[in-house]
Amino acid sequence: MANRAGIALGSNLGNRLTHLQVARDMLRKLVPENTVYMQAPVYQSEPLNCPPDSPDFFNTVIELDFIGSPYELLEHTQGIEFHFGRGIVHQVNAPRVIDLDILYFGEEVIKDTILNIPHPEMTSRRFVLQPLADIRPQLILPGDKATISEHLYHIDSDEPPLSLVQSDW
Repeated sequence: MANRAGIALGSNLGNRLTHLQVARDMLRKLVPENTVYMQAPVYQSEPLNCPPDSPDFFNTVIELDFIGSPYELLEHTQGIEFHFGRGIVHQVNAPRVIDLDILYFGEEVIKDTILNIPHPEMTSRRFVLQPLADIRPQLILPGDKATISEHLYHIDSDEPPLSLVQSDW
């Protein structure tokens, strides 16, 4: 059985839009062609808690039907990051060619050393909430009571507003 999975994509090195497109296409190959797929617009955001002089990020969110476990999806997302040259050990919040985070996976709630679903910081990050609200404004995460659009409206963040980069990508 397939589960709806939300994945955040971010890039702040090289051709950021191309990196997002290639990672998206790799993720889409994991699921049958006739399944429901959604992608948010791409936004530009200032780096959050990153080293000084880090380039701006391009961020977006996709949602797809995934057949398999959350851990299998994690293996795939880490494999895609590795394909882009990201090593197993990396500096926290360092600039990166691609960053993929599983935001949610159906109604699953997982809290362990390698996987936390729903992503514990997603509702406090404008660069995640804005694109997710574009495709799933009424989504309520497992264990939550507020919708994604309500979280975005009430966000307590020092992040400046995002800049729309491209709606169709």
